Amino acid sequence: MRGTGRTTGSRTRGTRRLRPRGRRARRLGDTAIAAVTVVALASGVWLLGGRSHTPPQPTAAEGRPDPGEERLTAPSLPPSPPLRIRIPAIRVDAPLMGLALTPSGSLDVPPARDKNLAGWYEAGTMPGETGTAVVAGHVDNTEGPAVFYDLGALKRGARIEVDRRDGTVAEFTVDAVEVYAASNFPDQKVYGAARRPELRVITCGGGYSKTTGYQGNVVVFAHLTGSR
Repeated sequence: MRGTGRTTGSRTRGTRRLRPRGRRARRLGDTAIAAVTVVALASGVWLLGGRSHTPPQPTAAEGRPDPGEERLTAPSLPPSPPLRIRIPAIRVDAPLMGLALTPSGSLDVPPARDKNLAGWYEAGTMPGETGTAVVAGHVDNTEGPAVFYDLGALKRGARIEVDRRDGTVAEFTVDAVEVYAASNFPDQKVYGAARRPELRVITCGGGYSKTTGYQGNVVVFAHLTGSR
């Protein structure tokens, strides 16, 4: 799953700022990731036996957060790298690998050959700590549905669990599920810094073309509501 790498000069500069590792790099990630293009997740061409197909897409009702749910936020956790993501409602149970930015400034993606693998943006927030953590994965590959094929079927209130290296499990509740065209992707809304522990889970979605692939992205918005 490889992107086209189209980007602007400002996005290229943002990539350079995100190269350092450590706490300072992750704080920079929180503020600079809004400049990162999502073209790597939105313009790959994935076919099932040469036939077009349509994974589940969110309805408009799933894009309206429940204000009551949003008030229920658990205290943030200390930083610890994530190891695994589980979304019971859509039968996701997958390991996580670290993702960086491509030389063109796009968010990189996991290898397409592994259908049950997702990645997290390791220069940004770690899931569970204050800020916006980002997880991305394929909707399919040439062999069939992949890890986030059913992401668009997720409903508000669903649970997402992230196993962390320190042995804790960060528990998130889904606030909204939306689909955006690649040409009108709301960078700041999806990637912008947050004052509480939040999570974004992203895959391809929207319209599909045999020649250009998916036309956009499905994005799940969630926030931390517990840990164990």
